[in-house]
Amino acid sequence: MSKRLNLTLSVWRQAGPSAPGSFMTYHAKNIPDDASFLEMLDIVNEELIETGEVPIEFPHDCREGICGTCGVMINGRAHGQEKGTAACQLHMRKFSDGDTIVIEPWRARAFPIVRDLVVDRSPLDKIVAAGGYVSAPTGTAQDANETPIPKEVADSAMDAAACIGCGACVAACPNSAAQLFTSAKLWHLNSLPQGQAERFRRTEHMVETMEQFFGSCTNHGECTEACPKEISQDFIAYMNRDYIKSQIVNRKLAGQK
Repeated sequence: MSKRLNLTLSVWRQAGPSAPGSFMTYHAKNIPDDASFLEMLDIVNEELIETGEVPIEFPHDCREGICGTCGVMINGRAHGQEKGTAACQLHMRKFSDGDTIVIEPWRARAFPIVRDLVVDRSPLDKIVAAGGYVSAPTGTAQDANETPIPKEVADSAMDAAACIGCGACVAACPNSAAQLFTSAKLWHLNSLPQGQAERFRRTEHMVETMEQFFGSCTNHGECTEACPKEISQDFIAYMNRDYIKSQIVNRKLAGQK
């Protein structure tokens, strides 16, 4: 049988991008400890609606730790205190009866607030649009084993592809840098055979698009700590290496035209 919690919530409320915002206090009563963090917010919102108040806007979609839509600062930490856990997978049993929980949106200049806890994370989409795909014609589908790929390479690509693009790395970084996100999106393509044809063009375009919106990496390491998929900082090193190479390769290719 689940336990019940009574909690005090300090939630950031903001009616719109240009509206002033402030923390509002709410009492979350009789919350099952087997509820997820987002389900707890659902319960609070139902009570607000019943009393004629405006419900709290918060980002969510699949609620399975896959889509990357959810993401809030919980007691000053991206996605909360549980390492390797998205906000939608954080359960209320990790809190104690009587706790005060501070909930606020991602805090980064590149992520302007839309309303309450919802932010605009479209700059991440622009990085992917700049080159996070394979456009080289590859013909019909090949047999799975036609192009042998070492297991170590396949594993590394899968580790990078685990990034769900939630933006926690940006929110946790003191510089609001997006190197972890960008490097993960790059490496899962750059490490595989089908990504080689556009490897250096892809790297240059994505890194330079990233730099238009986000700060620079100074190796604090907060990005990996906040990442719900525990993406490794090694990918940042791979990205930096490929970016340096891209300046040489792309310059040579431009001279041949």
